[in-house]
Amino acid sequence: MGHLKQVLLGAVVLSVAGCGSKDDAPTQRRAKQGVSTSSSTATQKALDPASVRKQALTYFATPPAEATPKSYAMSEEKVALGRNLYFDPRLSKNHDVSCNTCHDLAKYGVDGEPTSPGHKGQRGDRNSPTVYNAAFHLAQFWDGRAADVEAQAKGPVLNPIEMAMPSEEAVVATLASIPGYQEQFKEAFPESGITYDNMATAIGAFERRLVTPSPFDDFLGGNDAGINEGALRGLQVFMDTGCIQCHTGPALGGTMYQKLGAVKPYDTKDEGRFALTKNEADRHSFKVPTLRNVAKTGPWLHDGSIATLENVVEIMAKHQTAKGNLSATEKTAILAFLDSLTGELPAAYIKPPQLPESGPTTPKPNPA
Repeated sequence: MGHLKQVLLGAVVLSVAGCGSKDDAPTQRRAKQGVSTSSSTATQKALDPASVRKQALTYFATPPAEATPKSYAMSEEKVALGRNLYFDPRLSKNHDVSCNTCHDLAKYGVDGEPTSPGHKGQRGDRNSPTVYNAAFHLAQFWDGRAADVEAQAKGPVLNPIEMAMPSEEAVVATLASIPGYQEQFKEAFPESGITYDNMATAIGAFERRLVTPSPFDDFLGGNDAGINEGALRGLQVFMDTGCIQCHTGPALGGTMYQKLGAVKPYDTKDEGRFALTKNEADRHSFKVPTLRNVAKTGPWLHDGSIATLENVVEIMAKHQTAKGNLSATEKTAILAFLDSLTGELPAAYIKPPQLPESGPTTPKPNPA
């Protein structure tokens, strides 16, 4: 969880032009997601989709079905347990906040708030980022203080502003008091059962399959009609402008840290990664966010201070690239490209589960 969210570092600029389109499944997929399939104007030079794809594949990749962990073996039992824990508000002091509260899976993994309300309505100072595709990142949280999604899952539960549980022991006691969880932990972790680490591992296992393939992946896979004409032009200019210096890999981000204001200073009081490392080079640096589903995960930046994606694009071009100001045509085109990164939500996988019933000894909510 954690109050953090997407900085579009590495900026994007583009114009509009054309590639061919075909009446096939990817075209229907784009239409379903609201991606335009209109033709370019006759005055614009068409791009060769195959050439653009060849270049793109040196920077990007279609994500696999899961971000497989190195430290443990995935299992259906772990995933099922993790799904329950992700949706269960009993992991919070007042039994009113769950992981899904701030990272709503039906809303592309965010809550639409600048900063998320936690225990007794308290708010932190960073925006909650999407959990979709997050397991592909080099680390978690805006400042990278957690090595992976399993380590990240431990933090919010004990954070006094977020879920506010008093201790790991209190969490374990709560879970142990629920008969259904006793059985689920035994199935998922037959040798160790209910522990705080196992709780986090199960949540991480569930999150590792929160992957959202998009029209862009249809294109990368060889379908010339995978993205529309404007998005194709946007992809080319995105690469030509150097945005791939930051936004690469299967998540189009999450592979490095970057200073917000790398080219032109950006006014923010948040010290970013510096607060963690005390290294001056890390001042105002943040983990480069994923661009997948970015059109659906506002408000944007680490503090949730930017209300429109168009404004984010302007800010990134101005502060992160040598390009500076963008034309109206360029801004329109970049938005078309970002729309092509909107994926399909895995409806069956994220359906809220029937949670295990509380036992007679389950601790009651504490309003304090």
